[in-house]
Amino acid sequence: MTSPVRSVSDLAQRWLARLPLPMFRAAGAAFGLALWAFARRRRSIVERNLELCFPEAEPGQRARWARETFVSFGQSFVDRVWLWHGDPKLVEQRVALTGRVEQLEQGDAVLCFVPHFYGMDAGWTRLTHTIKRNWWTFYAPQRKPGMDRWIREGRQRYAAPRLVSRREGVRPLLKGLREGAALCLLPDMDLGARDSVFVEFFGQEAATVTSLPRLAKAAGVPVVPWICRLVPGGYQVEVMAAWTGYPSGDDLVDARFMNQQLEGYVRTMPGQYHWLHRRFKTRPDGAASLYRS
Repeated sequence: MTSPVRSVSDLAQRWLARLPLPMFRAAGAAFGLALWAFARRRRSIVERNLELCFPEAEPGQRARWARETFVSFGQSFVDRVWLWHGDPKLVEQRVALTGRVEQLEQGDAVLCFVPHFYGMDAGWTRLTHTIKRNWWTFYAPQRKPGMDRWIREGRQRYAAPRLVSRREGVRPLLKGLREGAALCLLPDMDLGARDSVFVEFFGQEAATVTSLPRLAKAAGVPVVPWICRLVPGGYQVEVMAAWTGYPSGDDLVDARFMNQQLEGYVRTMPGQYHWLHRRFKTRPDGAASLYRS
């Protein structure tokens, strides 16, 4: 039975979802800048990541990217209200779908490489809203039950997608691919040394999981990248051409290729990538930490 508090919360979000996009963007920017000002530890992680990955950039430019990172995070977080509780027409109006979309419409099993850009939830919402098929993705359960419910239900709003918890491992994902799913995988975070190889990312040795090439090889499916960027009118999803000759069969080669492609995507919008995460926390044996304590 739905609790009265939950009912009021859902009703309030449906009402708020009617507000104009500029109001959401202003609220999101204010939220992000407040985090930038007060979440000092996270700010130091962002600044260090940008320093490591863009040593050639002027300090002032890196500082602007750092602020943009927090603003993008805040705006994408607040935008979830209209994405998940607003009129479905808003998704069509505010989230543009571009690129090689037909690769996802054919109904064949496909593995999508989806990096951690802040427009990710908007892209997922538009794709599951527009392309009616069997969608699967990984899901990291949230610590707070209310937040977990909100995010889980929001990501399942359209097409009844299957959200696989990280606790379940990769076996269910392979099953989904063999059943013809479009599986969205986000393998660009530092998940530790297990099932990872060290390859360069922006010139730094980064622990990189090999789940993308291993699943693609086991299921015999293509890898299609898509990214989503914040733009003044909302978001823009770009579906890219499937990678040719991938996977190669060599996890090290394939992980290096993935990171090289990701670098290219990040360079088009450095302030919209998830620099809040300590991407280089896992170090090769004997290597010193790259982060300040």
